[in-house]
Amino acid sequence: MYTQCPECLTVYKLEAELLVPACGCVRCGHCEAVFNALGTLADQLPPEPFTRLPERALDQEPPLAEVAVFRPRPMPQAPDETGSDPADSGAAAEDFSQLTFTPKFAKSRRRSWQGAIWVTVCLALMLGLGAQLAWAKRDSLIADPTIGPALQTGCSVVGCRLPLVAAPTRLRLLARDVEQHPAVRDGLLITASVRNDASFAQPYPVVTIVLSDANGQRLAMRRFEPAEYVGDAGARAHGLDGGATTAMVFEVQDPGQRAVAFAFSFD
Repeated sequence: MYTQCPECLTVYKLEAELLVPACGCVRCGHCEAVFNALGTLADQLPPEPFTRLPERALDQEPPLAEVAVFRPRPMPQAPDETGSDPADSGAAAEDFSQLTFTPKFAKSRRRSWQGAIWVTVCLALMLGLGAQLAWAKRDSLIADPTIGPALQTGCSVVGCRLPLVAAPTRLRLLARDVEQHPAVRDGLLITASVRNDASFAQPYPVVTIVLSDANGQRLAMRRFEPAEYVGDAGARAHGLDGGATTAMVFEVQDPGQRAVAFAFSFD
């Protein structure tokens, strides 16, 4: 606790024992003035700079102490010379059976329920935030070699299906061939065998086929959307499973005898 001399404004730090002998009066160690330390008694000092501590009036009515935490039982008294027990004479002894001692740290049932509700709300908000972040980063999580298989396993247990993640760089062209179209006079029939090297399913890619001559000069180019070479809508929605191989067939117009090479790319 802190107090301040009203004469020289010196601030002192003191303990409760110093206030007891003279009922709160102390002597200033700087100017020798005697003053009542209770007038400016404070638990903490105000932020600097300050000149005077707040003063309190000492002539008010005594405040009422209402919160009782403990009351000791009276010690038994010896019988007087007449042999009568003092507890039996005069006013009856006070009954302390209804007095309860409630520590400050004890919590009521209502507050316990409030704490449980707040914990539940906080957990729900954290789970919701985690779900939003997971959905925003779903492509990275599904493509992750460690997290992706766990997500697929969990999704298969609950009966859901993970969204398709496009990874055209993980598609490998295993074989390809070109021949004259059996039904169209100036058409070519190009077939390709493609494998999905990813551990997750991905949508069928946009396939670009480029025909060129012996000098590498581009003669023709065609981009095929999945709907143009996969006729089954259900198969397109299912996508190409991880590690699966599929055959793709494309019909293009024959650019002539100069076309001797062709190349595939996936987008």
